[in-house]
Amino acid sequence: MIAIKEDLWGELASGRPISLYTLRNTNGIEARITNYGGRLVSLKSPDRNGVLDDIVLGFETLAGYLAKNPYFGALVGRYANRIAGGAFTLDGTKYTLARNNGENALHGGLLGFDKVRWHARPQKSGDEPAIDLSYLSRDGEEGYPGNLEVRVRYTLTNANELRMEYEAATDQDTVLNLTNHSYFDLSGQGAGRIVDHEVTIYADRFTPVNSHLIPTGELRSVEGTPFDFRRPAIIGSRIDADDQQLKFGIGYDHNYVLNRTGEISLAARAADPVSGRALEVLTTQPGMQFYTGNHLDGSLTGKGGKVYGFRSGFCFETQHFPDSPNQPTFPSTTLQAGERFRSTTIFRFSVI
Repeated sequence: MIAIKEDLWGELASGRPISLYTLRNTNGIEARITNYGGRLVSLKSPDRNGVLDDIVLGFETLAGYLAKNPYFGALVGRYANRIAGGAFTLDGTKYTLARNNGENALHGGLLGFDKVRWHARPQKSGDEPAIDLSYLSRDGEEGYPGNLEVRVRYTLTNANELRMEYEAATDQDTVLNLTNHSYFDLSGQGAGRIVDHEVTIYADRFTPVNSHLIPTGELRSVEGTPFDFRRPAIIGSRIDADDQQLKFGIGYDHNYVLNRTGEISLAARAADPVSGRALEVLTTQPGMQFYTGNHLDGSLTGKGGKVYGFRSGFCFETQHFPDSPNQPTFPSTTLQAGERFRSTTIFRFSVI
């Protein structure tokens, strides 16, 4: 039986209501999504003994998300990741963006897609629960050109997948990079053991960065480096290696150049040997940021009173490459007027 439940979750300072939507599939897996920032608030999946637990970091109430937080579960845009100097040139015109990461623009700026109210419509995708989220980003918002219409559909499939389908169109040439910024802990959110997870990333290259985490433009081989996850490796086995890139990121905080083998391809896999939970990521995107929660510092208390300490969650952010508008050799992130952007990412859950 398809299950979609809507609850009033609170309201913004403007008085506009915010809802929390609960989706359940026929296997009992449950996802909760709010139209504030399009955030994945919780995701309950079974361990090898069939015990359900929430595996994404976040808060129990809207207030936690309204306060400063590191993009827990959010839809991120217009441009996920960093744009150097908070500026880019498109069609001969220079655009200056809101700078919120030193001199750089990060994850859409001061008021990115993670901090806006999306219009939500519960759907039924065949016999599976889904929710459509849409947002109109006005011309000039955070410095970006063009009126941009964005739609994201979350579907919780009976194959134990959370499917995210992105679409966008603009009336003026612009740049676009959309992702979901969920933090996972397959042992159960707040367990704090992600360094013991085993990870595989299907990428032969990554994009090294400078000390400000801006790509240098190089596509570097992972061969012989701590960034080689082509075969399964424990996150913590090399995270503190004597490597300049790891020092810049305080751990893993880097974009991988995915080995694409089809329209939608396997990008990464993570498994927790304790609970037996496994996560696979499939995407149509060319890159994926692997981030190991290096800036979580114990100052945030999440669901169930759990304190989120150093490296207590990991992110698989499917995306285009950081700073692509300023990197002519990277895949283009320009969305032209009259064109339609489409991408799909799937989080698939299983047990080992």
